[in-house]
Amino acid sequence: MIIDKLKKNENLYQDDVSETRNNRKSNGLIGKWIKCEKCSEIQYLEDVHENFSVCPNCDNHFRLSARRRILQVIDDGTFEEFDFDMTIKDPLNFPGYVKKIESIRKFTHIQEAVKSGIGEINGKRIVISVMDANFMMGSMGSTVGEVITSSIEAAIKEKLPLVIFTASGGARMQEGIVSLMQMAKTSSGLSRLDEAGLLYIVVLTDPTTGGVTASFASLGDIILAEAGSLIGFAGPRVIEQTMKQKLPQNFQSAEFLLEHGFIDKIVHRKDMKQTLTQILNMH
Repeated sequence: MIIDKLKKNENLYQDDVSETRNNRKSNGLIGKWIKCEKCSEIQYLEDVHENFSVCPNCDNHFRLSARRRILQVIDDGTFEEFDFDMTIKDPLNFPGYVKKIESIRKFTHIQEAVKSGIGEINGKRIVISVMDANFMMGSMGSTVGEVITSSIEAAIKEKLPLVIFTASGGARMQEGIVSLMQMAKTSSGLSRLDEAGLLYIVVLTDPTTGGVTASFASLGDIILAEAGSLIGFAGPRVIEQTMKQKLPQNFQSAEFLLEHGFIDKIVHRKDMKQTLTQILNMH
């Protein structure tokens, strides 16, 4: 029986360690198998990866690591990651924060909640930044804000389009007001990108919330999203308590936001690279 095969297996490829361990609870990962949280079907992990990390049974889009996202959309051998300063910043001397970051880096082999560089999409050079929910739920601290802003500046310098894949639980609470300042910092950078006449494409993935939604995630010339993604600022419960009324069904889903004009198109993951190519060609 399949249940007999659901045993913990630590002999995973090193590149998949962070994606597998950190999502073990939320995505139902157990060794080489994965349980879809939408349809509850148990799938072989490699089959899911070969299907763009989309459930073959119900088409549910699983969360992706930044590494795997780049492999899916960037041409092989063309990605050159920016060598940013990833020194741990602790502006508030928050108790245990530095130790927590060090532990996460050691455990996941990820330096921060965003990976950026220059690459090609079907031969078209772009600057790309991909947020990674495996690192403190993609929370935006000062380092993340600096990486995003530096990527914007690189796009301006190289006169290249900018593509950002967002995935975030919001601002990083351990950095207090400094994390919130990244909203203004990234938005200011994007105003300079706009003045330079360069294209900015945002792809909203699950989840995109908080300060990221309220800043650079909402400022794209073209805003795409993956199906079923949670997109919003505050949580539904907070909004209901503030507005004193019940929210519509599927509120803050990509489909709801498309219907209400917040995003331009929902794109299936297997079609993402081709869709980006078409946009870049038109540009």
